[in-house]
Amino acid sequence: MARIALVDDDRNILTSVAMTLEAEGFEVETYNDGQSALDAFNRRLPDMAVLDIKMPRMDGMDLLQRLRQKTTMPVIFLTSKDDEIDEVLGLRMGADDYVKKPFSQRLLVERIRALLRRQDAIASGEVATTEETKIMERGNLRMDPLRHSVTWKGMDVALTVTEFMLLQALAQRPGFVKSRDQLMDVAYDDQVYVDDRTIDSHIKRLRKKMRAVDENFSAIETLYGIGYRYNEE
Repeated sequence: MARIALVDDDRNILTSVAMTLEAEGFEVETYNDGQSALDAFNRRLPDMAVLDIKMPRMDGMDLLQRLRQKTTMPVIFLTSKDDEIDEVLGLRMGADDYVKKPFSQRLLVERIRALLRRQDAIASGEVATTEETKIMERGNLRMDPLRHSVTWKGMDVALTVTEFMLLQALAQRPGFVKSRDQLMDVAYDDQVYVDDRTIDSHIKRLRKKMRAVDENFSAIETLYGIGYRYNEE
């Protein structure tokens, strides 16, 4: 049974969403501010977190930043209806997905299930093809899907589920271009809609993490108006 943490200062949302998730078989923990959630996470991490952005004591952005210092667990942001800046910032900071308020609880459940399926697939090696279960080495890059581990020049790089799958898709065929639509198909369930900017944000975050261990990292090339390509170094 997956444990889901809901963090939102709206008690009505906490109550209604928790009831829905529990009815779907999830174990649910609720928190009405970021600091309370962080204190609990320091004791025991959930399997996934759903975070509101605007909260007292510690907002969702700050909480996500602190979480990403120690865990790559899936995170979904709840954003206000018209605040695209929050969505882009959240994705760039390492969120895996976002849902706009007001939202369908059924949609939220499906996105939670999609992220958990992807995480389980990486952890178990039960992915689309046999090739994707093997340790992959591309020059300085080494990826182990069974352990969800990535190293660059021997240095560990902690990636979220989404970042891992995007890098794997690109590196499997060096020199070949992957369109944004193709990367969307790799990273997201059919029932989850994302736009080009979401993929771009994940790629920017991925590059930032790789450059944190190697400032000269340039293996992921942008082909403007077309997509992305991995060039083996």
